[in-house]
Amino acid sequence: MRLKRDKIAITGAIVILLLIIVAIFAPLLVSWFGHPPAEWHTDQIDPAIGAPKGTFGGMSWDFLLGVEPTSGRDLFSRILYGARVSLLIAFFATLLCVLLGTVLGMIAGFFGGWVDSVISRLMDIFLAFPLLVFALALGGVIGDKAFGLSGDTLRISLLVFIIGFFNWPYIGRIIRGQTLSLREREFVDASRSLGARNHIILFKEILPNLLAPILVYSTLLIPSNILFEAALSFLGVGVRPPTPTWGGMLADAVHNYNVAPNYMIFPGLAIFITVLAFNLLGDGLRDAFDPKAR
Repeated sequence: MRLKRDKIAITGAIVILLLIIVAIFAPLLVSWFGHPPAEWHTDQIDPAIGAPKGTFGGMSWDFLLGVEPTSGRDLFSRILYGARVSLLIAFFATLLCVLLGTVLGMIAGFFGGWVDSVISRLMDIFLAFPLLVFALALGGVIGDKAFGLSGDTLRISLLVFIIGFFNWPYIGRIIRGQTLSLREREFVDASRSLGARNHIILFKEILPNLLAPILVYSTLLIPSNILFEAALSFLGVGVRPPTPTWGGMLADAVHNYNVAPNYMIFPGLAIFITVLAFNLLGDGLRDAFDPKAR
């Protein structure tokens, strides 16, 4: 009920739902309102200056958001297909991060002792790891084929692994602290006195009481993963062209923003709106689950 009364959080949830629907049905929407994202339309480009013909970057009924400079590819369809890549990587990277952080954080907080010490030092090592430098190096070293994968599947899997595997200590520390508090509660002592094993206590008693912080932190983690993926694509180690990504479109727009500023504005707005919507929903969930909030 508190979440339903938070109009800003509900607005963020509606925007997220619309983005997910747009990403899922991108091929259908493009067939109705646009052109294939890899299809070149050089007839829409002025050969003298390499800029789109017409005003506002070539915006028209055929090209709702205009066209790319030089190639003439439909900017509307590339924005929609870029949403699929960005959301796919962000969701799966967040899922991997939450799974690792939750399991290891619960184990560290529940068992304590040397188990807690080992996992806590492991968290410190991962937190001190230069993730961006490692991502740039790994993305540059791995070619078009590796681990039995190739093409976009390889690049997406690589980004999911890099973002998810190295960011779990943030949620791991939160879950560890919550577990340290929960293991001293009466319902845990009652389960232990009834003969429940440790794994039963962890996943049947403690985990349900951790769902609220897990849900809130996951919602706040997705936008940071979207930004990280966009940064890697901007730096050229993300998904390879011609597959469109918002970060890759921004990187290409750096060389053409003076002749077609909408080529930079629309991908930037897509990232801004998506990140803002997730942050608003995350803040609303945090307030809704806070027992001390009015």
